[in-house]
Amino acid sequence: MITALITGASSGIGRATAIKFASHGIKLILCGRRKDRLEQLRQQLSVETEVQILTFDVRNRNEVEENLSSLPDGFRKIDILVNNAGNAHGLDPIQKGNVEDWDAMIDINVKGLLYVSKAVIPGMLEQGSGHIINIGSTAGKEVYPNGNVYCASKHAVDAINQGMRLDLNGTGIRVGAVNPGLVQTEFSDVRFKGNTEKAKKVYQGFKALQADDIADIIYFVVTRPYHVNIADLVVMPTAQASSTMVHKD
Repeated sequence: MITALITGASSGIGRATAIKFASHGIKLILCGRRKDRLEQLRQQLSVETEVQILTFDVRNRNEVEENLSSLPDGFRKIDILVNNAGNAHGLDPIQKGNVEDWDAMIDINVKGLLYVSKAVIPGMLEQGSGHIINIGSTAGKEVYPNGNVYCASKHAVDAINQGMRLDLNGTGIRVGAVNPGLVQTEFSDVRFKGNTEKAKKVYQGFKALQADDIADIIYFVVTRPYHVNIADLVVMPTAQASSTMVHKD
């Protein structure tokens, strides 16, 4: 039975991917900081598959290592890792940037991905198989005004994804990235620090991608024949041509 570990599983793309995987009988290790949401999701999905939850902050290397090393025997063989945890904090020009926001984005988006990968990869190497999906962003392909550090963190994810693929070549581990454009999740609520009116305006006037759309793509990627590795995939809503060009009614 296939087992997948998903970070940032309590909402958005992570949650949608967990639901998609469960519908196909994939065992799940769901990771996040909000235990109440993870518990609710486990109760929902346990009728379809086996589910283990881990509550930790990917920014904390000790928490990552302790939680992943505590997995019961039935969940120790991880076949799929979805590095989904990530956030944008603030939308300021660099000269007015909040250093705490910078730290949060670099620690979650970059270091958190590395910490989780570092904990999971040895097991994949031992079994000679595995599939790592790194959730990037179109912000990792281009830079937009006031996106400075967030874009930098996602460019780092792009580089790490490429580096992983090179370093793990020949080990039996597939590595690829899914890079979405505008997805209507809690992303903008976090970026604008709870200003829901400002967050809503981001998605007004066009049909944004939904978390389920990205979950469908992730499932497609991980179910390709072993000789097929989708190394780098960019997806945007039809109305979006770039980070700064979105056709709105």
